[in-house]
Amino acid sequence: MSACPIRLLAIDIDGTLLDTQGQLPERNRDALAAAQQAGVEIVLVTGRRYSFALPIARMLPFDTVLISSNGAVIRSAGGHTYHRQLLSIETAARALELARDWRDYTLLAYDTETNAQLVLEGLQRRTPGFLAWLERNRQFVAFAPVDQALRERAPEQPLQIMFSGPVAELRRIERLLLESELAASFRVMKTEYEDRDLSIVDIVHPECSKGNALKTWAGLRGYRREEVMAVGDNFNDFEMLQFAGLAVVMGNCVDGLRGDGWHSTGHCDDAGLAEAIHRWLLAGQERGC
Repeated sequence: MSACPIRLLAIDIDGTLLDTQGQLPERNRDALAAAQQAGVEIVLVTGRRYSFALPIARMLPFDTVLISSNGAVIRSAGGHTYHRQLLSIETAARALELARDWRDYTLLAYDTETNAQLVLEGLQRRTPGFLAWLERNRQFVAFAPVDQALRERAPEQPLQIMFSGPVAELRRIERLLLESELAASFRVMKTEYEDRDLSIVDIVHPECSKGNALKTWAGLRGYRREEVMAVGDNFNDFEMLQFAGLAVVMGNCVDGLRGDGWHSTGHCDDAGLAEAIHRWLLAGQERGC
């Protein structure tokens, strides 16, 4: 546990800030407002793309910075970009070829404010949940063969390749990618919800992670590791939690996420984030360093 007062609080969104219904508990909002009023900087760190995370940031009663796409982009809610790591076109093309058999689970994502932020090829094996998500976000989606779109949009580099679908199928894709000769040229980030049979696997820049981006942001802001607290619930939060001087995992976290010396708080449906803020952040702000 950090012996210093916390100056930077990094929080995951889904399963941490939000409950399982995608709602922001009032207790979480109030606890974050109290932390911010106590002089703590709040940063949202998410696998969501910036445009999809921004409406969540706007639910908070203060301005914040978003670390989005698993660390690929650091950008303020006002739109100022501090850091960005894109996937090379060559790597993206080779990865798409490797995973050609899973086109119905594949999306190609770009860091752009145009209507073609996501390129989607097939819908045959998509779940009702995905189709409902698509209906809400259709304005951001273009339909085309993903390899063709990659070529036609060059030299624009993609933000990431995203796979989403049943856990068993996505584990096959993850294994294929990690065991390929390409593995050193990208990083695979995974988020799993076994109770919903949903997995999301992202292929990103090889140096990209929530942890690396949080380290970058802490450095830009002049915070030491010991002054950083992080709260998360899934595999893609591991490096962020590992970097933080004070790490807290949610009661609903995936099996195997808990690290040595990490704290555990309540379930996201019980405002476990608020509990963590009051117990380990606000109560400890009087500590000396």
